Amino acid sequence: MTTRHRISQRKTPLENSEPEALERPRVHSTPKVPTLLAIMVLISVACYFALRELPYGFVQRQSAIQATEDDLEARDASIFSVQGIPGKGKGIIAVRDIKRGEVVLRERPLFVLPSEITTSPTALITRHLSLLTPYEHAQFYNLSYVNFPPDLDPENDFAELALAIFQTNAVSTGVNSVGIFPRMARLNHGCSSAFNVVYTWREKEGMLMVHAIRDIQKGEELLTTYTDTKRPRDQRRAYLLHQYSFHCSCDVCSLPDEKSKESDRRLMSMSELHAQFASWGGGTIDGVQAIEIVKRIWEVGSEEGYLSERGRLAADAAWVAAAHSDAASTNAWAKLAEEWFGYEVGVDSEQVLEMRMLQTQPEGHLAWASRQAIRVPTPDA
Repeated sequence: MTTRHRISQRKTPLENSEPEALERPRVHSTPKVPTLLAIMVLISVACYFALRELPYGFVQRQSAIQATEDDLEARDASIFSVQGIPGKGKGIIAVRDIKRGEVVLRERPLFVLPSEITTSPTALITRHLSLLTPYEHAQFYNLSYVNFPPDLDPENDFAELALAIFQTNAVSTGVNSVGIFPRMARLNHGCSSAFNVVYTWREKEGMLMVHAIRDIQKGEELLTTYTDTKRPRDQRRAYLLHQYSFHCSCDVCSLPDEKSKESDRRLMSMSELHAQFASWGGGTIDGVQAIEIVKRIWEVGSEEGYLSERGRLAADAAWVAAAHSDAASTNAWAKLAEEWFGYEVGVDSEQVLEMRMLQTQPEGHLAWASRQAIRVPTPDA
């Protein structure tokens, strides 16, 4: 029987509903400099001999990609800097004011692996590391990690160290693959209203995009979220401690107990409302009820300050309206979805283009007239 290995990932993109840091009581540091330099020398030699066997065109393409990455890093430096943050290790700090919807970071992966493999994970990761430049190799080994086997020594067990780094920092790059993004990996975690940026993977460009979902002031830390935080503080903290070995102390988790309970009630309400909305697919509720639930989710989210996933929510409402043959409501919800997708995934994204097209031809929606024709509420009704 073939053994299948699952490559863990620490982050999931916005499209998959879970958009993550790193103080961590059990986070380990990079190997000592002499050891790291020795690794880099070995990798450089391996790269040299590997590149001698590659076609000239491949080397040219790789050089062009590296030049693009250099440009992206230079652009990043005008927006944020990576700094040491007490209790968190390193984090990303805005060096100027950032507007909601602005692209904060674009990054190509160092390498991408399948989510499930039938070979040794350590061997596969080691093979990909051997193809990196010394600079990229240093980027990888400079990342934090958790859950390193306690009976091993990170100074000597480089394959296990690489696996721990990958499992701690890997990000989904589609349905069946995960990748490593060294700059994006510096984003720390915030719950609910505390996180201010979200990220998405763009398959066509082969690039991860990070957008601001609210205005960010100069000097403020950029935070994303490592999990679905629409759950009580105790559950969030327990998950983050188990998965990433840190006790969350974001602004939401640090609220006084009474205010924290109020926040928990709102977040649990949003989660319950999402489940109710999903029942429209099975015909348990009608279109009017479904749209009223969407509006209630929006309202509770505004009270909580939870602004993520609104593009998808409005697009789902447009789906319901189209299914019930209500062109005016479809148009209105598609317009709102276009606005929020613009903030969350970019004005040049496929989602925004889809919502614009839907506004010009609501009848072209895949779900059009698939349910009984009724009038359903618009966002402002």
